[in-house]
Parts: sequence; structure tokens; C-alpha cells
Amino acid sequence: MDDSTVTVKSGRHDKWLLLIHQIPPKPDYFRVKVRRRLQRIGAVALKNSVYVLPSRPQTIEDFRWLLREIVAEGGEATVCEAEFVEGITRDDLEGMFRAERDRDYAELILAAKESEIETDLGRLRRRLEEIMEIDYFSAPGRRATEQALTTIEARLHAPAGRAGGRQRRAETMTGRTWVTRRDVFVDRIASAWLIRRFIDPKARFKFVGSKTYQPKSGEVRFDMFEAEYTHEGDRCTFETLLGRAGLRDRTLIAIAEIVHDIDCKDEKFGREEAAGVAAMVRGIARTNPADAARLERGAAAFDDLYASLR
Repeated sequence: MDDSTVTVKSGRHDKWLLLIHQIPPKPDYFRVKVRRRLQRIGAVALKNSVYVLPSRPQTIEDFRWLLREIVAEGGEATVCEAEFVEGITRDDLEGMFRAERDRDYAELILAAKESEIETDLGRLRRRLEEIMEIDYFSAPGRRATEQALTTIEARLHAPAGRAGGRQRRAETMTGRTWVTRRDVFVDRIASAWLIRRFIDPKARFKFVGSKTYQPKSGEVRFDMFEAEYTHEGDRCTFETLLGRAGLRDRTLIAIAEIVHDIDCKDEKFGREEAAGVAAMVRGIARTNPADAARLERGAAAFDDLYASLR
């Protein structure tokens, strides 16, 4: 049997889709892109360069789109349906799919246990929905994952100590001069809007050139070296402020995801609005050299974005 032949045995009339492909050696990033796309659509590897999905309208479309991308980059790809051939049973195949999804669910449970803020919960819920969409054969890990997210949600929304927490946050996050680096861009513009709009209505902003600026009495730093509010782990400053202020507005969570994708450049949330918002902020920065003007124009833009997403 040559490398392009794959055998699938099934005792039923169920059909499977096979993607058989050959990717050119260059560019290197494209091979990584294809592998990630296969993971995203839930395909399972039967052997090198041969992937399988259950035959359904959506999976046919997924494989066809991937085939076109591979061919457009100079590779080769074939999509076909298979049934009643020898080599692997239907139970074997379903077990492979369940095992893949259980690994996804296990990673999500681990992330849920480390979750501390509402923005994390929104991201985890979205990831659960993504896994469920490709959980073609009901992997057993799904129920435990749903329970883990329910538990973290209950902890975040627990009423105990809420009033005291709000009071402590008000004491440390209001009536301040907020200090940040000069030449503000997306994370700092969005964070300043969040601060004045939802955290500290009387906030004053100060822009400094030193990365190691030490705050004076009544000042608090954001998005700069060793600041009180800055990047934490893989979270941008906007996400940090949102969590530390205890804000659970779903629209703000959506904006946090957009700002993260632009600022961190990791496509963590895959927000389709990110490209447009990034272009808007670049325009604000190019036409407004003064930081105060950037914050003013940015505040109006994020007000509009907030209204749109609501």
C-alpha cells in the first residue's frame, strides 16, 4: 500500500471524509497554519498527511476551504469520502475523536482552575463552545468541563464580601492621577477610556518619558514598567484593570478581547473587529501627536464601539 491509500472499515453505512495533502516545504509558517487549522476543525490524523472527519455538510465545507488554501500555496490536496474499507473500525475512529476532545477538555479544566477574573471566564466559555462544536462523538470530558466553568462562575459572582471589595477598590482606584508612558497607543488609550468611563470619573492623566518613573502621592501608574496596573501573565493592561476593578459588563469583556488581540498580537480571541479597531487607533495616533488629544479622540471612538457592541 502506498502513502496515499487509507483504509477504513465500518459495520454501518456511515461515511468519513479524508483529506490527503502534501504541503510545500516553504514557507515554514504555512505548515504550522495548516496544522492549527486542522486542530481547529477537529480533524484527526490517520497517518502522515492524511486526516479524517465524519462526513457532514460543515466538515465537507471545512476540508474544501483548507484544500483551496493548500493548493493556492503550491501544495496538493484531495478530499474524498470513504466507507466499507478495511483497516480500522468505526469504534476505533470514534475513540480517536473522543480522546482528542478529552485532551481539549482537560486543558480547559486546568485553565479554569487558574482563572481569577471575569474576562477569563468569558474566554473559557468561548473555548468550551469551540470544543463542543467539534466534539462529534460526545467525549466524556464535556460534563466535567461544564461543571468546572459553573464552579468558577459561582465563585466569581459570590456575594460574600462584595460590598467590602467594592469599597476597597474605590479607595485605591478613584480620585487619582493616572500616570503612563508617552506616545499612547491602543492598550493605553483604551485603558484610559475604561478608567475615566467606568472606574475613576475624575481621573487625571499624566504622561512621562521614563520607564522607571516613581509615582508621587496621589498617583498610580498603568501600562508601564512595574506599574500598579499593567500586563499580568498573558493579559494586557485593559484586562488587568477590568479584573481588578471587578467589572463584569459583557460588552467590556468583548472590548478587552479586541484590545488584547491588537496589543498582544497573538490572536488569542480571534475577534473579527480587531483589524478595524486597530486601523482606527492608528489613524488617531497619526493625526494627533499630543497624548491628551489621543485620549480625547480615543474616548469618543471607544464610546461608539461600546454602543455598537451592546
